Amino acid sequence: MSEQSVEPASAVEHLRVERPAEGVVRLVLDNPGQRNAMSAPMTASWTRAVDEIAGDPSVRVVVVTGEGPAFCSGGDTSWIASEPDASVDALRTRMTAFYRSWLSIRRLEVPTIAAVNGAAIGAGLCLALACDVRYAAAGAKLGAPFTKLGMHPGMAATYLLPDVVGQAAARDLLLTGRIVSDDEALRLGLVSRVLSPESFADDVVAAATQMAASAPIAQKLTTLALRGSGHGDIEAAVQWEALAQPVTLATEDLQEGIAASREKRAPRFSGR
Repeated sequence: MSEQSVEPASAVEHLRVERPAEGVVRLVLDNPGQRNAMSAPMTASWTRAVDEIAGDPSVRVVVVTGEGPAFCSGGDTSWIASEPDASVDALRTRMTAFYRSWLSIRRLEVPTIAAVNGAAIGAGLCLALACDVRYAAAGAKLGAPFTKLGMHPGMAATYLLPDVVGQAAARDLLLTGRIVSDDEALRLGLVSRVLSPESFADDVVAAATQMAASAPIAQKLTTLALRGSGHGDIEAAVQWEALAQPVTLATEDLQEGIAASREKRAPRFSGR
């Protein structure tokens, strides 16, 4: 499978931006010596890459993964503990900026996939939870051991984890800080699929390509409808869908999709 870098690797520190398939961008956390810990250079590169993707209409799906044996070990602990004498207000300002940088992936109005190729720990798990879909390679470990390090959970863990696995499981994971295996992660709903490590990257790109082949407007509105906890109640869902579905009924892609179905061929969606 051919890959095309969006820009030279040297221009983006601790992060690679790749295009493994049409409409698919892959963000590779590239600091394997520290198990892809979220360094300051990586954070800056991440923010810049997300901003560029947000302005690129050719992007239809974003995949996030890690280089080497880990997905992401979370925040760089040497950075986290670097200011023991700082005031609470100064630390709050610093951490708020850090959270918002990494959670900026939620601004993208396209499906996002966390390809959890290995350990996803602490803020690394939160990054995966911030994505719309999570696939794990067999053998991956996931957990949020914040309290075991003497700190309160961060990066929206107390929202993202209950949203994905429910209150009971989230309380267990956050209060014990325990690490779960791939099979328990699947059972809890932390991930949607567990895939073979040997074909993991290709299998995730295949899933992303399938998503990218959908009608862009319909895909965008569906992605937004499902974000967070979804609709507050069934009436809110009815009201959203009664507007969002007519938006898609008025598109050229709707006519193309129906024609392709009747003609038993793959649709050629234009995003109009």
